[in-house]
Amino acid sequence: MKALVLHKYGDADKAFKLEEVAAPEINNDEVLIDVHSSGLNFADVVARRGKYPDAPKNPAILGYDVAGKVTQIGSNVSHVSVGDRVTALTRFGGYASVAKTMKEGVVKIPDEMTFAEATALSTQYCTAYYCAHECIQLNEGDKVLIHAAAGGVGTALVQMAKNAGCYIFGTASSSKIEYLRQMGVDQPIDYTTENFSSIISKDKQTVDFIFDSIGGKTFKDGMKILSKGGKMVTFGAAAQMGEGLAFIKSLQLLFGFGFYSPIQLLMKSQGIIGVNMLRIADNKPLVLQRILNNVTKLYTDGIIKPKIGATFPISEYVNAHNFLENRKSIGKVVMEWS
Repeated sequence: MKALVLHKYGDADKAFKLEEVAAPEINNDEVLIDVHSSGLNFADVVARRGKYPDAPKNPAILGYDVAGKVTQIGSNVSHVSVGDRVTALTRFGGYASVAKTMKEGVVKIPDEMTFAEATALSTQYCTAYYCAHECIQLNEGDKVLIHAAAGGVGTALVQMAKNAGCYIFGTASSSKIEYLRQMGVDQPIDYTTENFSSIISKDKQTVDFIFDSIGGKTFKDGMKILSKGGKMVTFGAAAQMGEGLAFIKSLQLLFGFGFYSPIQLLMKSQGIIGVNMLRIADNKPLVLQRILNNVTKLYTDGIIKPKIGATFPISEYVNAHNFLENRKSIGKVVMEWS
């Protein structure tokens, strides 16, 4: 089979090689998939830069999510069959023409759903669903702040918060503000020219829930506008990326977060919730399976609709990674195998 293999850390044109590798073998609890579309996630960029501890050692095949057709199932698998159109969470190994997943990480997709759309369900929409429905409960009238609201997870969170009847603040760069308006974000904020904390707090406003994939100082500034009884859901640390020495960037990220005592949270009845979907997949596979089924139903019910920002043939993997890393994308970025 063909696979995009990470051999060294750095820029995409030097880090990867597209090559032939042995196809994976499955056990009784796994599923093998002939991949049509491999999804990209910002965590892939972090891994390519050597800043993601969970990534396998090089040479490695990255990739969290795929969509395609089932070619083989283990003896303990009954909810999908050979030939089914599916999407799957691969926990690495997704940048390949053939991929495997555990049985809890795969779900059949509706006939009307494209393979590109389906890749967004496994990582972005499952992450958003876990943040917005498993960690907290959104209610009508809640004020919600969503950072990177034009991204894959951000788009999913906006759609879920809109469905719940929330008032939404969303941050994005200036070129993506119109996209936020089209999605129904009540108050888009251009983070390149505006300070979200100052804008929200100018009328002594606070927010009930914050979804933060940036980390560092963004997290700390968010805590200043979190209401009493509010919750911060943090699921990324994009602030570590950018120019500068890795060690310095790591220190800036660490100290940018600030330090919080349980007493502080108790006095304000606030909560900080960390989300890492790899830990959910590893330790709570039935939760992952439930979420996959739920987001698929949200699609068939017309509540969610993945936004595909760009698709690239696998031969253009450098352009795909650069497009995502340079923050040009909205929604999901996908690589397709012929």
